[in-house]
Amino acid sequence: MTATSTRLLVLGAASIFQPVNGYQLRRELLSWGVADWAHIKPGSIYSVLATMARQGFLERHELADGGRPVAVYTVTETGDAERERLFRECLQTVDLQSPLPFYTAVAVLPLLTREAFAGHLEVRLRSLDRHIEDMTGQGRRSIEAGHTPPHVGAALELWIRSAEVERQWTAELLDSVRSWAYTFAGEQPVWQPPPDDPGWQLSNERERYLRLLGRG
Repeated sequence: MTATSTRLLVLGAASIFQPVNGYQLRRELLSWGVADWAHIKPGSIYSVLATMARQGFLERHELADGGRPVAVYTVTETGDAERERLFRECLQTVDLQSPLPFYTAVAVLPLLTREAFAGHLEVRLRSLDRHIEDMTGQGRRSIEAGHTPPHVGAALELWIRSAEVERQWTAELLDSVRSWAYTFAGEQPVWQPPPDDPGWQLSNERERYLRLLGRG
């Protein structure tokens, strides 16, 4: 599901900083360390932008910025719907061998409302419960009956423990969200980046692009 994670990161970052050009978006995402934890190659960000523009999720605008041409992207209504679909898929789908989509969705959670995020976590908790029940029941019975090689049992125990830890963490996160921790869409931010954060420059450039588009 690496492609899903990349699409959500690019579409999510574009939603936060729009209108934004490809270089700015690449710089910002790399500052999040996505090359390491999300396994995104820097050059692929431009490719994803172009693909999503062709698919109608982004709109490309050609501007003259101080005498030089620049292309900036904004998210379309179709893109908003696609972002919500990707959020739902990444937050609700449990894949113990590949948790990257879930990590990705959490990284851009301020784009969701508090109610929506909590709802997705509730679905995930129920799914984790089913996974744990299946593995501790049918999975262990298969091992004990000799239907599965013993070494697979060791892997099964790792998956069970991983699922139990994730379930506890997710339940604690849901409690925090319900207790009004963090900042979600439509809420007043409780955290600001430090003055030397490159995001401030991106924010200033965004205001200039909005004026050039006649939206400032």
